[in-house]
Amino acid sequence: MIALVALALVVLAAVIAEIALPGKAVYHAGWYNVSLCGLAICSIMAARKRFAAAHGIRRRAGVVAIAFGTVAAAVAGVASGLLGPDNQNVIGAPGQRVRIEGLGTLDFPLSDASAADVTLERPLRGPLAIGPGTRNAGNFILRASPRDVVFVEARDLRGNRLTITQPTGSVFLSPVLLMEHRQTIAGMELPFDSFNVPAAQRVVKAVLFTPAQAAMLPHNAETGEPAVLFAVDDENDRLLPHAIALSSGGKSAKAGGLALRGRVAGYPAVDVMSAPNLIAVILSALLVAGGLIALL
Repeated sequence: MIALVALALVVLAAVIAEIALPGKAVYHAGWYNVSLCGLAICSIMAARKRFAAAHGIRRRAGVVAIAFGTVAAAVAGVASGLLGPDNQNVIGAPGQRVRIEGLGTLDFPLSDASAADVTLERPLRGPLAIGPGTRNAGNFILRASPRDVVFVEARDLRGNRLTITQPTGSVFLSPVLLMEHRQTIAGMELPFDSFNVPAAQRVVKAVLFTPAQAAMLPHNAETGEPAVLFAVDDENDRLLPHAIALSSGGKSAKAGGLALRGRVAGYPAVDVMSAPNLIAVILSALLVAGGLIALL
């Protein structure tokens, strides 16, 4: 009896850990899932011996319930570990809708306010707001992860606002740079992105500096603030004279015949992590608990 109960508790603990502490690489490791299968097989063997020795329908039903609950929990864990996708960090622009296979559609908020949540829309279910902390979505655990983006503004030297496009971005007409790329400058690995200003025939590259990195830049008067370094090229990607400028603390800077402003703000991305099905795990735990009660 002790062996059967111990096996059930170990399997349940391992599977519940995948839900409580999601996203660990070990859950997708072959040895981890083989171990779950091995524990389930050992549980079946222990249950057969205990079933033969049990007296009465109630005690036999308890043995079957524990074994069935253990196996169901192990199957849920193995299905997640071997068949579930690897962790994804989904980055979306304001207002963008991103389809996730097997999950639903992530609707990113228009606002950059910290209180704005990404919303998961699923067929036949109500929307699920993804804010601080984790959210369980059946076979997935979702978690908002804040990251820095840059809201850019471009004007001509007379103050007229100019349209910004991102031909290589996820949203063509968007003033928000997601800063998904990295490059090394002066030994620092920095996020960067680019955008076009069609009316001025300009291509602008933007490099993001954290407040600590910006404090090391020469001629930066805005200490304690993030900064965006702009480099302006012509339409043939040739750097123009006097075309490098620093926008620090959201202030405007002139470069390449443009007045450019970069405002750094936090905006949520979403971590999508495979997890055992919550309903299956709950039912498994109830079966094991019911079996233990029947054996008492």
